[in-house]
Amino acid sequence: MYACTAFGGPQVHIAMMVKTFAQKRKDVTEEELMEYNAFCQILPGPSSSQTVFLIAYRRGGVPLALLTLLIWILPATILMAAFSFLLLSLDTNKLQKEIFSFVPPMSLGFIVYAAIRMMQKSVKHIATWCIMLGSIAATIFIKSPWVFPAIIIASGIISNFSDKRIPGENLTHFKVNWNLLWLFLSLFAFAGIVSEWARLNHWEHRRIFNLFENFYRFGSIVFGGGQALIPMMLYQFVTRPQSPWINQGQLLTGYGMLQAIPGPVFSICTFVGGIAMSSYGPLWQIAGCLTATIGVFLPSTLLLLFLFPLYQNLRNYVVIFRSIEGINAAIVGIVWASGCLLFHSSIQMEIITLVIAGLTFSILYFTKIPAPFIVIGWMLLGWAVHQ
Repeated sequence: MYACTAFGGPQVHIAMMVKTFAQKRKDVTEEELMEYNAFCQILPGPSSSQTVFLIAYRRGGVPLALLTLLIWILPATILMAAFSFLLLSLDTNKLQKEIFSFVPPMSLGFIVYAAIRMMQKSVKHIATWCIMLGSIAATIFIKSPWVFPAIIIASGIISNFSDKRIPGENLTHFKVNWNLLWLFLSLFAFAGIVSEWARLNHWEHRRIFNLFENFYRFGSIVFGGGQALIPMMLYQFVTRPQSPWINQGQLLTGYGMLQAIPGPVFSICTFVGGIAMSSYGPLWQIAGCLTATIGVFLPSTLLLLFLFPLYQNLRNYVVIFRSIEGINAAIVGIVWASGCLLFHSSIQMEIITLVIAGLTFSILYFTKIPAPFIVIGWMLLGWAVHQ
C-alpha cells in the first residue's frame, strides 16, 4: 500500500517512512532512518528508493531488499509506461484538478510532520540549530543538484569540531563485496562501447542500446533526485539528436503526469524510454520502458550494495561517527526547505493550502491513522468536491 500512496516526492516519502516503518512497524528506529536517508543523499540515484532498499536490507538482507525495491517501483513504472501509450488521449489536467487537487497541500502537512519529528531527535544544541538553518538557506537559494551532497559533507565536517562523541566498543565489522564495484564499472564501460558500436554500424534497432547506456549513465551520476534528470534528458533526447527521440512538449507532459502518481520520481525514465521507442511499434515501446527502468535503477543499486557495508565500517572511525550528528541536522534542514518551496509554489491558494496542511499534520501527529489512508482520504475528497 505504501508504494501506491507515496505521493509528493522524496521529502514526503521520508515523512511517510517515519510514520509507517519507524513508528508503526518498528522496522527501524527514527535515528536509523535518518542516517540511512543522509547516506543516500550523498550517493547518485533515487534517494527515497535507496532508503526503502536499506530498510528492507536491514530486516532481511539482499533478497528482501531487492524484492522490496521491485515492489516499490512497480506501481509508478507501470503507470508511467501506460501513460506513454495513452499520452494523446489522457486528460492529465483534469486528473490533477480533480482527484489530485488536494495532494500538494497534503504533502506540505507530511513534510512539516517529518521535520518536527526529526528535529526532536536531531536538533538539540546551538551547533545543530546552525547547521539546520544553514541547510535551509542553502537548499532554498542555491539552485543546483550538487547542493545536497555539498550540504551533507559540510555538515559532517562542522560537527567534527566537537570531541565529546566517540564510537562505542565491540562494533560489528561488515564484509565489503568489491565485486559489485567491478560489476558497476564493467557495465558502465560495456554499455558505452556497445552503444557506440551500434551507432557507428547503424544497427537497425540501435536506439535500444543507446537508451540503456544513456539511462545507466544518468543513474550513475545524477545527484539531487529526479528533478535533476529533466535538463539532462532534455539535452540528451530533445536538443542533441538531429532527429529528436522525444519532443519537449512530451517530456514536460510526462513530468506533469509524474506529479499525479505515487512512487519514485525516477519513474519518469520509464515514460521517456517508452516514447523514445514508440516509432518502432508497441513491443519495442514496452522494451524501451523496461530498458530505461533497469538502466536508471541498476547502477544506484549496485553502488548502494557496495558502499553501505563500507560506510558501516568507516563509521567506526571517530571522524565518521561524529559527522552523523551534523548530517542528521542537515537532513532536517533539507526537509524544512522542501516544505518552504512547496508552500511557495502553492501561494495562489494560500488559505486552503494552510487548512489542508494543518489538518494533515494534526491527523499524523495526534492520531494513529496509517499514512496511506490519509492520502486516499484526501484524493476521495478532491474527487467529491469537483463533481
